[in-house]
Amino acid sequence: MLGHLFFAVKHILGRDVPGSEFSYVRVFPDDTFIVSYPKSGNTWVRFLIANLLNPDQPVTMTDMEQIVPHCEAQSRRFFRLMPRPRIIKCHRSFDPRFKRVIYVLRDPRDVVVSQYYFQKKGKRLDDSYPIQHFVARFMAGETSPYGTWSENVTSWLALRQNDPAFLLLHYERMLADPVRELARIAKFLGLNASQETLVRAVQRSSADEMRKLESLQSDQWARTKGTRKDIPFIRSARSGGWKSALPKECVAEMEAAWGPLMNRLGYEMSTPEQSDAGRPTAEKLSKLHVVAG
Repeated sequence: MLGHLFFAVKHILGRDVPGSEFSYVRVFPDDTFIVSYPKSGNTWVRFLIANLLNPDQPVTMTDMEQIVPHCEAQSRRFFRLMPRPRIIKCHRSFDPRFKRVIYVLRDPRDVVVSQYYFQKKGKRLDDSYPIQHFVARFMAGETSPYGTWSENVTSWLALRQNDPAFLLLHYERMLADPVRELARIAKFLGLNASQETLVRAVQRSSADEMRKLESLQSDQWARTKGTRKDIPFIRSARSGGWKSALPKECVAEMEAAWGPLMNRLGYEMSTPEQSDAGRPTAEKLSKLHVVAG
């Protein structure tokens, strides 16, 4: 009884965390949502933006949670009092209320590896759990409350890809040229950032700098608090790690299921039959880059 009363008081005061019920939070037309399937590089993008918005001093992990909050991690009151225009992180599939969206895309073969180690870090998997079993669950949408990778990606691309208020970021392109991609983000956000400011934000958001922050703040940051210390949250921060981490049969299963979509998005197939069936041409990739903005 007291528990229900306590929850009711928190709800009335707006101090309850919306969680997956973000529909209770008012969304404004000038809000920008950074959306991605979990473990696709969203945290890095948040750091880049937070450091871009605060050029005078490097942001910490706890700072970042205040500047670019997770839609399911702060109270309704926090979002109500947050200065506009707001920038908010989310993993949800298509939501028509989100008018301005930065969508972060990553090769699903790398995503599943990152999720696997993240769930080990969070003590949801033990060290003996086979990655083959995890890949099967990942493809079935059982490792995340946000559907499968393909469902999440296509829900946004199918309905927003040609919208000028939609910016598609490829994690792999960000790794290759982070300053260029951050410049695209700044332009999308209407920020007049100098080259010096962009470079400084990238340097302060590097994997090495984020690892230092993780080592100092792992017990304070919600994403790492209470998790295993022997597995880092910021791992390799590179692309293509799946080539050594995933068994060939797992790669074949993913490419058989999602090969056409992955081809369309510019990801090369390693399975011969998938590679031959729809390998993207340079012209297709050029058009994709134009559409992606």
